[in-house]
Amino acid sequence: MTETDDTRSAAGEVPVAPRSRLQRLMRYIPLVAPVLLWTVPCWVLLHTGQHWPLPVTLIGTTLFALGLIGMPLAMVRGHGRRQQDAAAIVGDTLLGSIWVLFTWSVLFGVLLRLALTVAGVGDGQDRARTVTWAVVGVAAVLLAWGYAEARRVPRVRRLDVRLPRLGAGLDGTRVVLITDTHYGPLDRARWSERVCATVNTLEADLVCHTGDIADGTAERRRAQAAPLGTVRATRARVYVTGNHEYYSEAQGWVDLMHELGWEPLRNRHVLLERGGDTLVVAGVDDVTAESSGLEGHGARLAEALDGADSGLPVLLLAHQPTFVDRAAAHGIDLQLSGHTHGGQIWPFHYLVRLDQPALAGLSRHGARTLLYTSRGTGFWGPPFRVFAPSEITLLVLRSPQRSG
Repeated sequence: MTETDDTRSAAGEVPVAPRSRLQRLMRYIPLVAPVLLWTVPCWVLLHTGQHWPLPVTLIGTTLFALGLIGMPLAMVRGHGRRQQDAAAIVGDTLLGSIWVLFTWSVLFGVLLRLALTVAGVGDGQDRARTVTWAVVGVAAVLLAWGYAEARRVPRVRRLDVRLPRLGAGLDGTRVVLITDTHYGPLDRARWSERVCATVNTLEADLVCHTGDIADGTAERRRAQAAPLGTVRATRARVYVTGNHEYYSEAQGWVDLMHELGWEPLRNRHVLLERGGDTLVVAGVDDVTAESSGLEGHGARLAEALDGADSGLPVLLLAHQPTFVDRAAAHGIDLQLSGHTHGGQIWPFHYLVRLDQPALAGLSRHGARTLLYTSRGTGFWGPPFRVFAPSEITLLVLRSPQRSG
C-alpha cells in the first residue's frame, strides 16, 4: 500500500466503484435524444424518396433544424434557473409534438412503407409521399385529441376494492384519489376549480392527494392550488409529497396544503373509524425525499406505522408505485400511488414500466398487498395525453364480512 493509499484509508474514504459501460452511455442520452427526435422525422418525411420541390425540402428541413435548436433552449429557460413560463410552454409543447411525430415516423416509415411495397402500391415516390401524409395526418389528429384529453376535467373511475381484513363497519367507505395535478406554466386555476367541484359530488369519506401538486413553488402556483381548499370529505383530506415537490421547495407545499385544510401525512398515520371498526391511513414522503437534502424528509414506513395496532388494516399513501415492495414487506393492505401518468403519451408507457412495477390500475404484490396506481389527474410538461386518459378515482372499500 502506498503512502497515498494510507492517507486515504486514514481519512475514511471509500473507493468509488468504476462506472459501468451502461452508466457511461446514459450520460449522453440528453445530448443524443433531441437529435434523434428531430432528425428521424425530418429524414422520413422529407428525404426518403419523396422528391419534393426544392423550396418544400429546404423550408421543411429548416423548420426541423430550428426545432432541434429551439426546443432545448426553451426547456432550459422555462425549467431552469430563469423559470420563464412562456418558454416552458413552448419547450413542453415542442417536446410533446416531436415525440408523437417521431413515434409515427418510425412506425409508418417502416411498417406502412413495407405494407405498401408488398402490396405493390405505386412507385417509390408515391409510397414515400403516402407515408409522409399518413404520418402528418395521424400526428395532427393525435395531438389535437391529446390536447383536449389533457385539458379536460378527468372522468371519474369507480371500482370496488375488497380488503380481507376490513371490518364490516367500514364496508362501503368511499375513498377519492387525485394525484399529479401538476399545476404549472399553463394557468389551470379554472380547471382546478372544476376538478374540485367534481370531487365534491362523490360524497367521499376520505380524499387523498398522492403528490406532484405542481411544477413550481407554492408561492408561484398558489392561485391554481387554492381550489383544493374547497374539497370536502366527511372524515379527512390527506396528502403526501411527490418527487416534483422536491424540485420546488417541498416544505412550502406541505405548509400550503396544511393551510388549505389538508393533513400532510409525512411518515405518520391517522385513524379512520366507522361502525365500530378502524382503518389506519398512513403516508410516507416520496422516495426521492432523502436525497433532497431537506432536514427531516425521507420515506420511512416504520415511522409512519409507529403506534398503530398491527391487527388493523392499513391504507398507505406513497407517491411512486415502486414503494410497494416495502409496503408488501410490512403487510400493507392497500397502497395508493400516482407518478406514472399511465404513460401520458404512448408509447412512453413501455419506458415507464421499466422503472415502475405497475403502470395503472389495481395490482397484487405479495400475499396481502394491493396497489392502485392512478393515471393522474393532470399532466406533466407536454400538454397532451395520448392513450392515457386522466382520472379522478373513487375506490369503494369492501369488507368480506359485509351483509348481503
